[in-house]
Amino acid sequence: MRQLSLFVGGMSCRRCVREVTSRLRDVPGVETVSADSGRCTVRLTGSMTVGDVLAAFIGTSYRPRLHGTASSTGGDSGGDSGGTAFGKPGT
Repeated sequence: MRQLSLFVGGMSCRRCVREVTSRLRDVPGVETVSADSGRCTVRLTGSMTVGDVLAAFIGTSYRPRLHGTASSTGGDSGGDSGGTAFGKPGT
């Protein structure tokens, strides 16, 4: 399983979090989405590609940047916890 962390400038309110997480949940391979509007960050887990994740923002005013590094989780997990987590229905 892969983890991606994004900085999403402009994601500072609940409406923005809903819009961003809704777009990201629809990306192929995304299993969970965790957003922190206070830090403007989003963490994703799943088998998604960076290209597909970034493409989800095309046509929006959000400009995501990779925050940290992408990693596969084979026992080591990193980063901070907190924020709001959203998973795909049925997972």
